[in-house]
Amino acid sequence: MAEAPDLVDTPEEWPVVRSEDRHRDGWVMALRQDWIQRPGADEEEPFRRLVLEHPGAVVILAVDDEERVFCLWQYRHPARRRFVELPAGLLDVEGEDPVVTAQRELVEEAGLAAESWAHLGTTYSSPGISSEIHHYYLARDLREVERGDFVAHHEEADMQAGWVPAADLHAAVTDGRVTDGHTVIAVLMAQARGLLRV
Repeated sequence: MAEAPDLVDTPEEWPVVRSEDRHRDGWVMALRQDWIQRPGADEEEPFRRLVLEHPGAVVILAVDDEERVFCLWQYRHPARRRFVELPAGLLDVEGEDPVVTAQRELVEEAGLAAESWAHLGTTYSSPGISSEIHHYYLARDLREVERGDFVAHHEEADMQAGWVPAADLHAAVTDGRVTDGHTVIAVLMAQARGLLRV
């Protein structure tokens, strides 16, 4: 058996022979199809892959001095469920550092500002279909602030919010009651790094 490659994801780009938009209308996401040529296999026909374009997002695990986590309960139409989630937001300001996006989203969605920020990690949600990337942050030393001119619309206008003991949230994640992938990742990353007392 051959020796395994290095245990690290690496940038790589295969030639795209042609692309075609399947849906693009100025909303956050777009859907295109690419025809790709496998490197060194010019005798093979290019093959088609659908790509969901997405700007990426940030997710914030905000933990107060009592080791409680700020959570949101939000309806998500594609899954037909109301999920327990964490504050999050799109990377929709070109060139903005993700931690700056996270700071803004925490103010808008939670009315909170944090003095302490720790990057927990970065993941691709579903790289077989999408370019969507998520940056996870732990926010501590919280204080309440005004939400500015933020106005909630659509599903966000129906969100509920509340503080949950970190141990309870961790238990709900590990026993399958909380299933939002980003919440699961943030909680388990923080716990694995010893940054969340559960």
